[in-house]
Amino acid sequence: MNETAKKPLNRIKIVLAQKSKTNKWLAGKLDVKAPTVSQWCGNKVQPSIETFYKIAEILDVEVRKLFVPTKEKDE
Repeated sequence: MNETAKKPLNRIKIVLAQKSKTNKWLAGKLDVKAPTVSQWCGNKVQPSIETFYKIAEILDVEVRKLFVPTKEKDE
């Protein structure tokens, strides 16, 4: 397994915690099953780009906040 595969790609779990929301709550808002959201939060699979935008809208955040940055700001 290469290094990229080990790194988390999304911050959905972190943003949910910051907003005091649960996987089950988000699943209900998106009309998907809770295990699907759990897989996203665990970075086992990634939602579609459209779903990222829906999640951002539901959580009232910029979509970029749902992604792990690719480099530090001062690089």
